[in-house]
Amino acid sequence: MNTATKRSIASALLDIGAVGFLPESPITFKSGIRSPVYVDNRRLSFHPPAWRLVIEGFVSTIDSRALEYDVLAGVALGGVAHCAAIAYQMGKPAVFVRKETKTHGTGKRIEGGDVNGLRVLLVEDLVTTGSSSLSGVAALREAGATVADACAIVSYGFTEAERSFARAGLRLHTLTNFETIVQETQMRGSLDAAQLAIVRSWFADPHKWGRDK
Repeated sequence: MNTATKRSIASALLDIGAVGFLPESPITFKSGIRSPVYVDNRRLSFHPPAWRLVIEGFVSTIDSRALEYDVLAGVALGGVAHCAAIAYQMGKPAVFVRKETKTHGTGKRIEGGDVNGLRVLLVEDLVTTGSSSLSGVAALREAGATVADACAIVSYGFTEAERSFARAGLRLHTLTNFETIVQETQMRGSLDAAQLAIVRSWFADPHKWGRDK
């Protein structure tokens, strides 16, 4: 993804309020990391122009990088809507992966079709530590699928996520990243110097920053 597209998508996310900076009132991620910033890409479906830009970005990434796949898979909950929109536009089949195996009914974790023997491209809305994505990949591989690539709207770019993806043999392709979002925010003057310093300090070592607060 070229720099101009990364910036336009980052700008669109800021425009619709999908990114929030809370340096004085940090939130806690599912992973336990305390953070002065959040990204909520679930807002995209309420803003069609921004969502269209994101879906077009996904399609462009898939085409330009010649990603090979038979089926798209959206990780519940955040990746499902984007996965369905991409599949519809590209005329490809899609499934979605539950966070956990159902405890009722058929007890499936993968819904929509049989992926055994097929190449699957994972679709995520956001990558933080990577645990959600890799759990989905593990479920797909257990079902007999081959998964080599994952696409996400945003990645925080945490080193632990990059290492985990590498160990799992998974390539991550993102439309934009946290650094680009911060740069766009800085250009808008939305954060003062002290607030920006807090965000930068957190990004340098999110685990340590959380322990210090």
